[in-house]
Amino acid sequence: MKRVAAIDCGTNSIRLLVADLDPATGELKDLDRRMTIVRLGQGVDRTGRLAPEALERTFAACREYAGVIRELGAESLRFVATSASRDAENRDDFVRGVVDILGVEPEVITGDQEAEFSFTGATKELTGRTDQETPYLVVDIGGGSTEFVLGSDAVRAARSVDIGCVRMTERHLVRDGKPIADPPGEEQISAIKADIDRALDEAGQAVPLSEARTLVGLAGSVTTVAAIALGLHAYDSTAIHHARIPLPKVREITDRILTASHEERAAIPAMHPGRVDVIAAGALVLLSIMERVGAEEVVVSEHDILDGIAWSIA
Repeated sequence: MKRVAAIDCGTNSIRLLVADLDPATGELKDLDRRMTIVRLGQGVDRTGRLAPEALERTFAACREYAGVIRELGAESLRFVATSASRDAENRDDFVRGVVDILGVEPEVITGDQEAEFSFTGATKELTGRTDQETPYLVVDIGGGSTEFVLGSDAVRAARSVDIGCVRMTERHLVRDGKPIADPPGEEQISAIKADIDRALDEAGQAVPLSEARTLVGLAGSVTTVAAIALGLHAYDSTAIHHARIPLPKVREITDRILTASHEERAAIPAMHPGRVDVIAAGALVLLSIMERVGAEEVVVSEHDILDGIAWSIA
């Protein structure tokens, strides 16, 4: 067994996994898995820069994670940064801060690399199961981008497109940091749908979406929709992992979220406070993907890019 630490720093959240891995058997045993909403991508779509307060939130989480990694004695650490830090003009400030705190340089990976890690993390446990048809289409709905990866035992095709729950929210649902309408109006919803449709057209040029036989959904927007669908009173990753949520249920929840006020969304029992203002856009991305692909259900995975990063170390 090899003890490793993996950090995934995205547009909306930063996550840590410390795990024992056995490459010979494919076993991954969690020792610590945690997530902090830091909204690193705050304003990046508009300004092209990482905001000072977003950097400080992220560095505070890094300091917390450094303590966990030391305490558990991980042998190796890999820190992967995705969409927001890829797009920002001042990404060097981010890199220097991470190196000072954790002693490793964050790898600002490409969308294709992000897709490969997501695919490995999401499908490693599904390989060989008779209740899931291949090829899999893994969709990782992040804060700034969404990755589409098609494959069976390995990746056949992948594409990252710039639609995510934070990017769509900041582009269409807020102005000067305040909601344009609460709940969103038809004009805002239509504008998001138009952006999603264009992105799906782009993804479809590289990834044959119609060939998918099992849709696997990753990341916070998907797991939050699943938690609501399952009627959970608190977030329960064990119940959510590999849950199968049918299309009509996803459509019902998306409609509910889109017509709810901020207070009503915040009152949903399994809703993380950091997702209240971005879940509407995230759910709409998931629903649009399912409708475009023709998926009757989505298989929800709690294992994703973070697990793929861990396996890349082993």
